[in-house]
Amino acid sequence: MSTSHSAHGHPMARRGLLVGTAATALTLGTVSFADAAPPNGGTDGTDGTDAPDRTRTVRGTLPTGAPDYVYLPVEVPRGVREIAVSYTYEKTPVPAGTQGNALDIGIFDERGTALGGHGFRGWSGGARGSFFIRADAATPGYIAGPVRAGTWNIALGPYTVAPGGLPYEVTISLRSGPAGTTPEPVYPPQRAKGRGRAWYRGDCHLHSTHSDGGRTPAEIAAAARAAGLDFINSSEHNTHSAHGAWGGLWGDDLLILTGEEITTRNGHVLALATDPGTFVDWRYRARDNRFGHYAKAVRRAGGLVVPAHPHATCVGCHWKFGFGEADAVEVWNGAYSPEDEIALAEWDNSLVAAVRWAKPWVAAMGNSDAHRDPDVVGLPQTVVLADELSREAIVAGIRAGHAYIAESSAVTLSFDAFGGRGLHAGIGERLRVDGDDTPVTVRLEVTGAPGCTAHFVTDQGTLFTAGLPESGAGTVEWRTTPAHAAYVRAEVRHPATVPGLPGALAALTNPVFLEG
Repeated sequence: MSTSHSAHGHPMARRGLLVGTAATALTLGTVSFADAAPPNGGTDGTDGTDAPDRTRTVRGTLPTGAPDYVYLPVEVPRGVREIAVSYTYEKTPVPAGTQGNALDIGIFDERGTALGGHGFRGWSGGARGSFFIRADAATPGYIAGPVRAGTWNIALGPYTVAPGGLPYEVTISLRSGPAGTTPEPVYPPQRAKGRGRAWYRGDCHLHSTHSDGGRTPAEIAAAARAAGLDFINSSEHNTHSAHGAWGGLWGDDLLILTGEEITTRNGHVLALATDPGTFVDWRYRARDNRFGHYAKAVRRAGGLVVPAHPHATCVGCHWKFGFGEADAVEVWNGAYSPEDEIALAEWDNSLVAAVRWAKPWVAAMGNSDAHRDPDVVGLPQTVVLADELSREAIVAGIRAGHAYIAESSAVTLSFDAFGGRGLHAGIGERLRVDGDDTPVTVRLEVTGAPGCTAHFVTDQGTLFTAGLPESGAGTVEWRTTPAHAAYVRAEVRHPATVPGLPGALAALTNPVFLEG
């Protein structure tokens, strides 16, 4: 490891590579403030100024192939009320097609860096160059609370490293004084007024200034209402700091769920609707065999495990953990793209396997992943049939697949299958009829989709297509049997813009299963 470290001229010894059950990590030499006196000849820094009492700067270079996480220990003495950290790194020019430098940052307190996150105090990835933590406040992405004495660890995440290495500089400042008081967080309520049993619209993948988003929670709430949404889910990258940031933003018309986007080096996954205050660790790869443990932790916290944009092409975004632990999968992420088309096809293949082996199936959902303008909150949105507008009911509806995806609140669907003797099944349900050759009628009702085409997709592929009226509102019916179609799901698509490729989705349903 090439680590030419110094702290205002004080050499630091490096430590060796630590390889454990999670992604590899390196621990650097410890930064000590033992020989640094407070300014102005003071002894405890309680002179009422906001100037830093003590500051250290560490410089080094991470080589190509650096571990996923590099920890910089900092000995925090007693009497510190605030820790502030800033960092910079060189974005050296690289040839076309070569990854440049990108360095993430976060921090763990004196409770340590062990997997599970007991010591977790915040993460901002590469979204900001500085942060602070004290008892009464913290930078968005970080957790307010006392700055207790002990060894804290600044976590550096070399996301990508250029061939020439990644030179960096970290500056740590400590301010002394009374610890202060940490306010109790105020979390969103678990239920909104709603409309009883109804279809509720939601966007469960959103980013604010608490991670790499450009919108405040207030701006997201306003955009959600403007998009006709009934619920949203807070899903910041690798932090739960936003859970308590929604005060005054919920209401009878908007349920706010809390979660996290667990952003690993082998894909991203939504922890959707977990208990407020829940943090889920992200520091592992598929080869570490740890994902199942944290998927269970999400479910213990009342949430759903939802792999996000599983075929995204960004570094570390492609989903490599499999879908055995998934409660649902995000097949549509933001404006419809070829990546979504691949995710949709993969999900459809999983339905075929579930039918063949009589295994549980994984529902589909869609979310905007909106970060900032021009990202549109609610493009797309998941429309869930729930008994009420509550966290418990929404989670149950998504898990059961009683949901469809629409590009906006202007699009509404009704999709049902009918057998003989009054038998009926809706989205996400099973229609059981007398035999494999019993006729079944599948009906799709659509509004808000002008110029679009309806497609009925089965385990054999797309077997029926019909154009919708120019108004965008119409009803399409098709007759089949369980022998011919083990399931049927509906797609509503815009006209194709590239010859030979399907048009973008306007809406998509989960399947109705047919059994003879």
